[in-house]
Amino acid sequence: MSSFKRDKKEEEDSGGNPYQNLDKTIVLQEARYFNQTPVNPRKCCLILSKVLYLLNQGEKFTTQEATEAFFATTKLFQSKDVMLRRMVYLCIKELSTLAQDVIIVTSSLTKDMTGKEDLYRAAAIRALCSITDSTMLQAIERYMKQAIVDKNPAVSSAALVSALHLSSTAPDLVRRWANEAQEAISSDNPMVSYHALGVVAGSRKNDKLSTVKLVTRLARSPLKSPYALCLLIRLAAQLVEDDDSEASQPYIEFIECCLRHKSEMVIYEAAHAIVNLRKTARDLAPAVSVLQLFCGSSKASLRLAGARTLARLTAKHPTAVAACAVDLENLISDPNRSVATLAVTTLLATGAESSVDRLMKQISSFVSEISDEFKIVVVRAIRRLCTKFPRKHQSLAAFLAGMLRDEGGLEYKAAIADAIIALVEENPDAKETGLAHLCEFIEDCEHTALAVRILHLLGREGPKSRQPSRYIRFIYNRVILESGPVRAAAVSAVAQFGAQRPELLPNISVLLSRCQLDDEDEVRDRAIYFSAILETGDQQLINDYIINVSKPNPVLLEKALRDHIATRPEEPFDINAVPTEEEPKENKEAIVEIEVRKPVQVSMEEMYAEQLSKIAGIERLGPVFKTNNPVDLTEAETEYRVRLIKHIFGRHVVLQFECVNTLSDQVLEDVHVRLECPPEYEVKSITPCQKLVYDKPDSVFVIVEYPSAFLDSLGTFGASLEFTVRDCDPNTGVPDPGEGYADNYPLEEFEMGCADQIRARAATDDWEQTWERAANAPEASDTFILSQNDINDAAKAVCEHLGLPKNAIIGEAVKEIRGGGIFRGGAPVLVRARLAGGSAGITMKLASRSPREDIAQLLLAAVG
Repeated sequence: MSSFKRDKKEEEDSGGNPYQNLDKTIVLQEARYFNQTPVNPRKCCLILSKVLYLLNQGEKFTTQEATEAFFATTKLFQSKDVMLRRMVYLCIKELSTLAQDVIIVTSSLTKDMTGKEDLYRAAAIRALCSITDSTMLQAIERYMKQAIVDKNPAVSSAALVSALHLSSTAPDLVRRWANEAQEAISSDNPMVSYHALGVVAGSRKNDKLSTVKLVTRLARSPLKSPYALCLLIRLAAQLVEDDDSEASQPYIEFIECCLRHKSEMVIYEAAHAIVNLRKTARDLAPAVSVLQLFCGSSKASLRLAGARTLARLTAKHPTAVAACAVDLENLISDPNRSVATLAVTTLLATGAESSVDRLMKQISSFVSEISDEFKIVVVRAIRRLCTKFPRKHQSLAAFLAGMLRDEGGLEYKAAIADAIIALVEENPDAKETGLAHLCEFIEDCEHTALAVRILHLLGREGPKSRQPSRYIRFIYNRVILESGPVRAAAVSAVAQFGAQRPELLPNISVLLSRCQLDDEDEVRDRAIYFSAILETGDQQLINDYIINVSKPNPVLLEKALRDHIATRPEEPFDINAVPTEEEPKENKEAIVEIEVRKPVQVSMEEMYAEQLSKIAGIERLGPVFKTNNPVDLTEAETEYRVRLIKHIFGRHVVLQFECVNTLSDQVLEDVHVRLECPPEYEVKSITPCQKLVYDKPDSVFVIVEYPSAFLDSLGTFGASLEFTVRDCDPNTGVPDPGEGYADNYPLEEFEMGCADQIRARAATDDWEQTWERAANAPEASDTFILSQNDINDAAKAVCEHLGLPKNAIIGEAVKEIRGGGIFRGGAPVLVRARLAGGSAGITMKLASRSPREDIAQLLLAAVG
């Protein structure tokens, strides 16, 4: 153990990072020292530390470099120094993913794994399992089983954690170790018990009945390990979520019982589970009481956990949290500013209008002391207040404007701008105030993306304000003072004023003519483009190309352009066939969530683009028009699960049947789908799935051509899955000898409706003008008696049939549906429906306008 000691002088030397300026080439040359005999363990440890540092800093090692370093490291197996040997194991594990022929050290690691030196054994197990592939694992299976039940907790934990990692690559093999892991659950060591439960639960994750038995058995005899108990609570909560019937009551009782456990970790896990499961405030009372006690704890970690969980609970059950108001107010002065922030934002979300000013004053006292991360939490809470208490918009907007002038990063400033923009859009009384604050901010805004966004808002909302001319000065200043992207955005914003306010058009034309002399191409092109459109005076043209311009998804637009150039460059490109960019939907429940990284918004079309690209000749179909949400064609618990994704093109539909084989003793080969199509539909090609192995999804693609007449496109399809079954070893997945036998599996019928073929949207602000401008287009109208008894249900059902979003519904006693969209092929369509209740039921008058009369009639046929 003397090798663990360090010199006093070494401990005193502290300053800077000794590895800061490492050079990979020099370090690899130093590694050649490992070939000498004898070696200096201290020097070797230093060199290995440098190699590990470079690897963990993201330094790229070539295969040859990694292989040379790997085999040089293996020479150190002859050393008996404990510190050096442990560094060797670490280095082998890190280099094994980059180097070649790493299997050669398997015998050395196996020897150390089964030796008597416990300090070697645990590290050797981790290294061995990281370098051994699934085919070689069977050779060490016996040793792994012994290690799982070893008396040394470090060895047992290392084996169990390695099994958890291996479960993703060799699940069938790890499943055979479940008996040993089951035995290790009862270990006195908390970490061994926790890791063992993880292995056992992981091996049963696809078998719900086995998981139920495991949780039921362990819930009756509570575990000693608090870590394992926390995992068991999560498993029980998952079973409750999956089955909300009376059968789940024992699991709820078990979780509630854990609220009285002696470990604070277990208590919090139980309270957290209840908060996420319960739907009524009364059921939440035990968990809220525990969290309330946490808020008064002397430990900062418990106060933070209690405050944060109560803050999240505010989204669904503000009344349940209101009972903790006194405890939360005590936390406002907490020395931990994270706790104070959460307490204040929770009180803001649950308090009365009269307490807002007092709480805002308390926030201002410490907002400069907290990080941007928690400032964003405060801003999001204030944003909800703007919606909750619209009469407080003056003070709230002033507070946000003050925060906007403070120092901060882009994300922090963007959160404040989002809050003010939401205030402007939701509260007409606050529009002038909010726009004034944003105008003041862009005078000194250093973030280009934020300035562009605010200019876009000024262009959209400014023309609708009482004094639109006052904003033009702020916008035009950007043309004079800012960078190219900001100047281009300012030109677009100025054009909006000219398009929507005719009295300002002469002045706007002068400004746009000046912009035509700009140094930047984009700015000049926009100015010339907008000037030409405004000079025509054609209101339809101005509306389509300045006011209400559809924005195609940039990723799919690029792909569609590439496919168009590659397949049919001589034909005109139809931009209407490209899906538009969807607005990201805000998570209404995340009242005070702390989330630094925003999730990337990916459309359905982007999500499946790579899978579709594998179909031969797919580019000849043109750009994908729309991808619909998946539809299940089988029950959840059947032996084969199939769901359908419909990819709509201009004249074709690609039906993607996503299949999962849930039988571990079967392999399905040559899997394809037999369709029973409605008349006029024609199947063009089928791309089968060559092999469907256990629990790994794969897809069958069927390309079907639409009928030439739009009205014939509505219909019902029948389908069955056809395949060749081959029995296999459930542990290895290797098929038995023989050719197998043919079989089929019936699937549920599915429909091709109007909603599948239309990219719809709700009405915009100028809906009436848009409807009137389409007065000369062909119109189809009819009156319907709907089967629903409730007018709200009826309106939602109509929207579902037509593919319109729910926010297309307006009105109270008399419901009106206003919307429109683009039909496949690029033809626009507008829909208007009025619903009223009467003695005979719900009556609806539906009207549809489109340049294509058959499309207008199709929308009526979809409802009828």
